[in-house]
Amino acid sequence: MSGIDKESLLSFETVLKTADTAVLAVASRHLKNIEVTVLKGVWQGKTYDQIAQECGYAPEYIKHDVGPKLWQLLSASFGEKVSKTSLIACLTQWSKQKNHAGDGAQTSINAAQPTSKKNILSVESPVGLVPLHSNLYVERPPIESRCYQEVMIPGALIRIKAPSQMGKTSLMVRVLNQARKQHTPDSDFQKIYTVALNLQRADSSVFSNLDRLLQWFCGSVARKLKRSHRVEDHWSEIFGSKSNCTTYFEDCLLSDLNGFLVLAIDQVDQVFSHPEIADDFFTLLRSWYEEAAYGESGNSLWQKLKLVLVHSTEVYIPLDINKSPFNVGLAIELPGFTPSQALDLAQRYCLDLSEDNLIDLMQLVSGHPYLLRQAFHHLAQQDLTLTQLLATAATDAGIYHNHLHCHLQTLQQYPQLVEPLTRVVQSSLPIEVEQFLAFKLHSMGLVKLVGNKVMPTCDLYRQYFSNRASSIDD
Repeated sequence: MSGIDKESLLSFETVLKTADTAVLAVASRHLKNIEVTVLKGVWQGKTYDQIAQECGYAPEYIKHDVGPKLWQLLSASFGEKVSKTSLIACLTQWSKQKNHAGDGAQTSINAAQPTSKKNILSVESPVGLVPLHSNLYVERPPIESRCYQEVMIPGALIRIKAPSQMGKTSLMVRVLNQARKQHTPDSDFQKIYTVALNLQRADSSVFSNLDRLLQWFCGSVARKLKRSHRVEDHWSEIFGSKSNCTTYFEDCLLSDLNGFLVLAIDQVDQVFSHPEIADDFFTLLRSWYEEAAYGESGNSLWQKLKLVLVHSTEVYIPLDINKSPFNVGLAIELPGFTPSQALDLAQRYCLDLSEDNLIDLMQLVSGHPYLLRQAFHHLAQQDLTLTQLLATAATDAGIYHNHLHCHLQTLQQYPQLVEPLTRVVQSSLPIEVEQFLAFKLHSMGLVKLVGNKVMPTCDLYRQYFSNRASSIDD
């Protein structure tokens, strides 16, 4: 298939629809964003290097990973060899055949879709963050666009808050990726460095005092940037921990950067549990943000630093409002999925749910992203029917048993949470719970805040913990 006249080519939108339909029929998924980017670039006659430069990825990744896998996928989907050089001819012919055949072509493609359970292609695990190039990430407008705009501002601070397993880290990695895409190769100063720190990975001894925490903090950032991290050589008892940390960032990290540093700190909640150091740590972050905001009257180095703070719960420790980083910058609170977003996710799993099916599922899990992913994963794998899923969801025989058991074990470790949760799940109305305990239950994702009161996050938790209220503390 060669010798295609340029004037005979169809629009990219037309051939993309054809390619996506074929892939969906055979591989039971849509084309991923990165695959669409490569497809479009090749369609426009660009080289792998040009595509990589425009989308902010390493050329090797496009050349040796995405590209070859994409041609294999298209070859399997169309039933004939598709390569980078034959792409235009193949897709043009297939698109025209599809248009001429009308519904018949669609029927032919769909007929190739596997129907037996053992032949259905496996989909990615519903546990953990949604991978960067996954087709299963559903945006919650305007959250992503606001974050992407904010992260481009010098000295920016973004705060992402939501209970456990709501998608905070998945959003965080996309904010970092968006920042990396803004790198302008012909401008040294516009280089973007990104560092992600997860405070859960720090040893408990790190939180024993402020000095220990800030030395770990400095050393971890330096290591991620592949810089020498002999922090002790730059630490002095005379000036104090916060001053030492600030000077280390200025002299050893920011001054040498020929661009911006986007620093994302995940699981910030770890510091909340140590009020003796929390006030100083958060005051320090606030001071850096303000230093950047001062512009010419302050130290311009701090405009190079952009912070992304990620946490699971409300700030329940007393912080001076004028020194806290939790009342400045862009605040993002991730909600559950709306019915239309849940339907979008179901379709990405190639599921055809009726309106009544979706209502029943949303009533059970209230749009909780992780619980929805679990449900759609098992339905797509044909492990069970929706009727079976709903009937067994709140039992030890259901698909959520591991998830529910983890919560049960946590409650057994923190018995002070048992009594308030029991009252919450047994009440038909939101009730008041002592603030610290309410925030703790909220961070676990078990309750949602309604003003100064709380109620179960979803009917699944109400059913499960109502049935086990008397045995939680056994």
